[in-house]
Amino acid sequence: MNIIVAVDENYGIGCKGNLLVNIREDLKFFKDTTIGKVVVMGRKTRESLPNMEPLKDRVNIVITKQKGYKADGFFIVNSLEELFLTLKNYNSDDIFCIGGESIYSLLAPYCNYAYVTKIHEKYNSDKNFFDIDNNKNWKLIKKEKAMMSKENNIKFNFNIYENTKI
Repeated sequence: MNIIVAVDENYGIGCKGNLLVNIREDLKFFKDTTIGKVVVMGRKTRESLPNMEPLKDRVNIVITKQKGYKADGFFIVNSLEELFLTLKNYNSDDIFCIGGESIYSLLAPYCNYAYVTKIHEKYNSDKNFFDIDNNKNWKLIKKEKAMMSKENNIKFNFNIYENTKI
């Protein structure tokens, strides 16, 4: 399993149910990386999707504590045990945890790699990712050169981290 996330300089990931900023190149990277794969998300992330619809051409799984939660086009699981039973049908390399904050924290110990878009700005956020750069369990293995978003002149780069505890 893997993580995919975009973070600002303070590891912020969202505010009031929205992404901090839309960077077209990052959204394309997200789509290209997850298309044809499995995406695992929490209930709030699912409810923040456009029209609350599943991401196209992906297996969409929601993990929630809410018993009886239903959402068309999504597999709903209520525990880690149930999630892992569902995920055993898929190649681990093809599974991506896409948030939010509590789901990243819950699943990070089980993830092999983290695909992190680093946004070179600070935003107001109420949801955060953990400080992966100062976490002894994670090692930066690839850092791409910073680039500028063509749409809104925001500097960012793509990084890959490996979980050294797996």
